[in-house]
Amino acid sequence: MLTIGKRDASGTTAGEADHEPRVATGEKDGVLGCAFSGIWTTRTVALIDAEMRKIEKRSGFKTLALDLSKIEKMDTAGAWLIDRLVSVFEKKGVQISLQGQSEIASILLDAVGEAVRREPESGPARPPNIVIRALEAVGRRVYEMRDDFLASMNILGATIRGAQMKLGRGHAVNPAAIFNQIDRMGVGAIPVVVLMSAIVGAIVAQQGAYQLSYFGADIFVVDLVGVLILRELGVLMTAIMIAGRSGSAITAEIGSMKMREEVDALKVIGLNPIGVLVFPRLVALVIALPCLTIIANFAALGGGILAAWLYSDIAPAAFIDRLRVAIDLSTIFAGLIKAPFMAMIIGTIASVEGMKVGGSAESLGQHVTASVVKSIFVVIILDGLFAIFYAAIEF
Repeated sequence: MLTIGKRDASGTTAGEADHEPRVATGEKDGVLGCAFSGIWTTRTVALIDAEMRKIEKRSGFKTLALDLSKIEKMDTAGAWLIDRLVSVFEKKGVQISLQGQSEIASILLDAVGEAVRREPESGPARPPNIVIRALEAVGRRVYEMRDDFLASMNILGATIRGAQMKLGRGHAVNPAAIFNQIDRMGVGAIPVVVLMSAIVGAIVAQQGAYQLSYFGADIFVVDLVGVLILRELGVLMTAIMIAGRSGSAITAEIGSMKMREEVDALKVIGLNPIGVLVFPRLVALVIALPCLTIIANFAALGGGILAAWLYSDIAPAAFIDRLRVAIDLSTIFAGLIKAPFMAMIIGTIASVEGMKVGGSAESLGQHVTASVVKSIFVVIILDGLFAIFYAAIEF
């Protein structure tokens, strides 16, 4: 049979009233003694809080002696109330003496005291000045560049090693995956590459013809278009468009697989994710980008021929005759040699960023953006390094 005790006006039962928290105080010879009794829990500490605050305001003694032997039950709320009293008098320079506490009470008081003292007392720290923040940002970017470089070398090495192991064991590399990626990254990109390259070639020819017309040297617009397109702009514009089109797609595909834990599933069934996901895409880019560069060169020269015909009255036959004099095989190969290296950079950076995607859509968007920005940045840097190298060897 369940018996419910009577409750007084404060809401406590008659049985609970005998166990309410109490504090008995006494002062003698510079020592303030406090004897605690009753139940000190979340439900009861509100009854003693006002009395504890009165004790905290007392002064004129050098030692505070606390007797916890008669505490029947205590939780973190009761321990926090006692610790608050101790903290107030510690700040006043009063010596604290604890006695009679049980093992559980000692553990609670230590835990509560450590948690309370870990909190900052003076509010949040002021942020460093703008110079320190700028130097910190530079340092973080340097470490991120190092980590990205190591991850890129890891992916590149694992890709090459995986291909060697497949060929060495007699397991042929899956050509269907490679041709599928070539179709998506190469054939699918032909319209946009042709359109953009033709427009760029026409703009270069138009601007060159407009400026050279002041000197009566209109024919040299052919030299300008031929050398600039074949050595620099053809491969560079193609690489930038592929970085924005295919690099972002690689990062999004691998990143979404990472989010859905498909990459972990490949590891569980004994497959190398880099060999399955990265290798076909890298091979496809290395094959597709030089082919697209050749197409872009023809499209840009076509746009240049049209612009020169319209603005400088240079007939297409005259343009082609002058082009044979202006360029040679070294001019053509100077641009094509860059294409495989740029393809490796775009595919590797896109794969690294895809592998870094976390479990949220925000992370996917951030890494796709980072993939495109980093790929374009590194491709432009590589083009500049090739230009310096070609000038050094007079190529």
